[in-house]
Amino acid sequence: MARRCCLLLCRRNLSCVSDVARVSTFGALGYAKTEARSWFRGLGGFAWPHARSPACRFSSLPVKKRLARKKTVAEQPAPESCSLAVAYSTAEEYNLASLAKALQKQGLYEQKTLSDDVADVLCAAAKYKLDEEPRNMFIFREGSVVFWNFPEIERKAILQFLKPYEENSYCSTLVEQEIEALEFKHHEHRTRLVNGNIFLSPQSPDTDLEKYTFSNGMALSVKLAIWEAFLDAYVESVESIIEDMKEGRTITMTREHVFRKTGELFSLRHLINLSSDLLDTPDFYWDRPALESHYLKVVRYMNIGRRT
Repeated sequence: MARRCCLLLCRRNLSCVSDVARVSTFGALGYAKTEARSWFRGLGGFAWPHARSPACRFSSLPVKKRLARKKTVAEQPAPESCSLAVAYSTAEEYNLASLAKALQKQGLYEQKTLSDDVADVLCAAAKYKLDEEPRNMFIFREGSVVFWNFPEIERKAILQFLKPYEENSYCSTLVEQEIEALEFKHHEHRTRLVNGNIFLSPQSPDTDLEKYTFSNGMALSVKLAIWEAFLDAYVESVESIIEDMKEGRTITMTREHVFRKTGELFSLRHLINLSSDLLDTPDFYWDRPALESHYLKVVRYMNIGRRT
């Protein structure tokens, strides 16, 4: 609840609210303890002094106290008959033009054209095979990437490759913690999402577009998870102040501290406002009802509507 109210306030003009009122508003709504992670530092991002080691397996992450999205299986081995689609969000944005040139020069992945009206995404497939299932990746301009059938070691190598083309990169520990994953397999019947499992029809003429659609929803969910972590960190950072107010203790917050927390709030508001259009159903699906259905099912499965 606290985070959703923070999100709403971030989108409003807060100039009419006093500095102390801004802080007390967030505390009054958010004194219920959220998971402490870090200290927000403007648009430069977060530091994560108490974060778990990047080597920590995703499957061992505890249930978050914020409104939970569906539990995923990013670091668990998929059943033998299944493969994994895994989504990361590593930065606020990718420079796709430069990245496309770098991929071409590298020579390991072949870029693919999905449709003339698919914008702001780079699709590529591995040139060499590890098994019969192709390895596809969808790199979204908004700073998220989704891997289909990539082993973990190759995913991590590509994440390193992406770093020079990132704008406002996120902390690597945060990136490792906020992962989305869905199992997928091929099935004789129509393509669909059932209980977190993607079934791809081998008869479908648009398998790449279907993968793109599922990836689109996953990329949105993992980006939203990053914003949730930012909001959690902000609420956590003002919690002790609100506890003092609640108990009637003397507030030791300095004017400089008030300005700093206000600046963090406005930085977070700016970040969310820049990306708020990501929460709308893309125009691409308006005349593609089958793909729109897949996209909306991912959105519902990941609890995106309730989380926004």
